[in-house]
Amino acid sequence: MEDSSVDEPSRSKRIERLENEGDIAADFLEELLDIADLDGDLDMDVEGNRASVSIVGGDLGMLVGRDGEVLEALQELARLAVYRETGERSRLMLDIENFRAKRREELQLIAKDAIARVRDNGESVRLDPMSPFERKVVHDAVAAAGLTSESEGVEPERRVVIVAD
Repeated sequence: MEDSSVDEPSRSKRIERLENEGDIAADFLEELLDIADLDGDLDMDVEGNRASVSIVGGDLGMLVGRDGEVLEALQELARLAVYRETGERSRLMLDIENFRAKRREELQLIAKDAIARVRDNGESVRLDPMSPFERKVVHDAVAAAGLTSESEGVEPERRVVIVAD
């Protein structure tokens, strides 16, 4: 039997570091909301091994943009704010008006359908181009189904291919 208490200090330190990333990003995003004169409530969390910040409330659709393009840009700016303060790259995840949560559900349905097609036809399936976030959701769904997937192409045309065995 392993002594899990050995890992507790490093786990605690990791969570503290991620909470700090969330705080830095939230401060940056709150300033941005103030400058843009937008109302929104910020919620910070640690999910797995990344900090997560969500903004809800008011009319924030403009901060999501078409297909989440503005959201992706704001996430990168928040990551840069964290980098500026800590000197370390961040994997912070930003969500606005539950866009990512809703998109995750849509992508899981797309993946489920594509997985069924691979199993039925025995042929690989190439999906439409996706953002890194979207590809990760699909890769995770494919792996959970016991199949293999890979990404091909170059941004912004990078896509997931679900491989037939």
